[in-house]
Amino acid sequence: MSSLKDKVAIITGAGRGIGKESALFLAKEGAKVLVNDLGANPDGSGEDKIADEVVEEITSLGGEALANYESVDSYEGGKNIFESALNEFGAVDILVNNAGILRDKTLFNMDESDWDAIMAVHLKGHFNCTQPFVRYIRETNRLNCKIINMSSVSGLIGNFGQTNYGAAKAGIAGFSRSLSMEMAKYKCSVNTISPGAATRLTIDLMKAAGREVDENDWKQGPQQIAPVIAWLSSEEANEITNQIFHISQGNVGIMQQPAVIKSFKSEDVWDLDKLNMVMPDLIAAKKMHDEQVEKKGEPS
Repeated sequence: MSSLKDKVAIITGAGRGIGKESALFLAKEGAKVLVNDLGANPDGSGEDKIADEVVEEITSLGGEALANYESVDSYEGGKNIFESALNEFGAVDILVNNAGILRDKTLFNMDESDWDAIMAVHLKGHFNCTQPFVRYIRETNRLNCKIINMSSVSGLIGNFGQTNYGAAKAGIAGFSRSLSMEMAKYKCSVNTISPGAATRLTIDLMKAAGREVDENDWKQGPQQIAPVIAWLSSEEANEITNQIFHISQGNVGIMQQPAVIKSFKSEDVWDLDKLNMVMPDLIAAKKMHDEQVEKKGEPS
């Protein structure tokens, strides 16, 4: 029996890249899939009904799918995406918030519109699409649903020229942590993906960084992300929540979450002399921690 038989999944930004590969993989595993994609250019402009092509591919293989062209950047769009899936399939079990755009510029050169567009699609897009789903879960007491959100190393670690994108992706990680606590009552898991893959959004960046890109190499492509999303959507992952998984170059890893590494306590208000004494120890502890984490994180 397929691992997702009779499950219903919504995948945003599923017309290309990670979203498309995930839609195909989940459908292969038996899920009914709402394929959402505005069909926009990498910067968010334009529209093209590419979701139809993914639906056609799924149905030609015997699966069930529905195309949806709403933009995740509007509250009504998010509501309509959810209601389309519910009306077509009668239930919803899985939400993969994948839709995204890029407006890369240094902060020196960034327009306000570049900042606002990234926040609208990525951070507010997660809110727009998730709220109707979690309200449905609460109202129907539907248990063991899955929410999978898309962060990025740009937000979790940082990247030059992506202050807008990095801020949104860091916000998504924080959104996921808090949401996992709110949804625990309903046994709904909330996990985050940090993907590293050559897609139309990233290929130019990878080439600009001097990396060779082979779109036929699965270790570089979005097809390496899809199985992890499918696994997190399955019953095997019922007890897995509030985690960040990094997938890149054929590696699957779990990322650390923010935590205090070392601390000092003072009975009086800190002054500069006391801080001069403890700050070097704190920085040294952080450096040692980072070295240990880097070593432990090497693929085995």
